[in-house]
Order: sequence, then C-alpha cells, then structure tokens
Amino acid sequence: MNIPFLGNWRKKHGLARGVAVFSEGEHDPEAVAGLLSECELLRSQAGREGVELDDSAASLEALDQLLPGWRDDEEALSWLGNDAGLYLGTVIVRTVPGAVWDFWPNGQPVVRLSSGREFDVVASGHAWASSGAPELSQLYAEVSES
Repeated sequence: MNIPFLGNWRKKHGLARGVAVFSEGEHDPEAVAGLLSECELLRSQAGREGVELDDSAASLEALDQLLPGWRDDEEALSWLGNDAGLYLGTVIVRTVPGAVWDFWPNGQPVVRLSSGREFDVVASGHAWASSGAPELSQLYAEVSES
C-alpha cells in the first residue's frame, strides 16, 4: 500500500513496532500463549511458499530459507517482523523446558527462561524480517542452550 503521507511519517519516525498490551494482574498462561501463537500473516506467507509452521525448531529452519519478498513492502515488513518474533517465542515456549511468556511494564511480550533471562523475541523477529540476520533457527539454538 502506497500512502504518500504515511511514507513521509515513516521516514521521520521509523517503522511502527507492534506490541501486545495487557493490564496488570493475573493472566491465563495458556490463553496468552494461544493468542501470541496465532501469527496469521507469517503463517499465511509461509503456507504460500509450502512451509508448514508446526511450532517446531525445524519450522524455524524452513522460515530461514524463504526468499524475503516482503522486504520491499514496509507495511508487510513490520507485521511479518512482529509475527516472526511471536512465532519464535511460541516455538521456544513450547519446546524449551521452563520457558514462559512474560511482559515488560510497557506490554512488550518477552520469553523468560527458567534461568530468569528474558529474551525480546519481537525485536529479534523485526531484525530477521528486515535483514535475515540473525536467523531464527540460530536464535532458537542460542536460547535452547541457556
């Protein structure tokens, strides 16, 4: 989508970063995990390329192999970056023992490992979507070793 004033705003302010904002209090961890795992745009994009996102480490490797046609579309880039980060977090939470979703005071979702280390998966997803580095599978390997 090409909206001239929006393009000028982005040049001044940068791409919008998506966050999930929750009020303070208790959360249902399963409901939160389900919500954050949707990643509809990423799943759709991957599906068109024949990649099934089954919440496994192998699916992260398959994502790393996709041709990044979205990098020419600033709007898609931001959304895909957000989805890629949330998908990375989903794989970590579902496969790394003790990993859980947590939220910073500003509502930013992060993955907290059993060691207490927090991992900003959304920022990592944006970096992957815009440059391909670091690869999602590489990030997963680093986190799963912690």
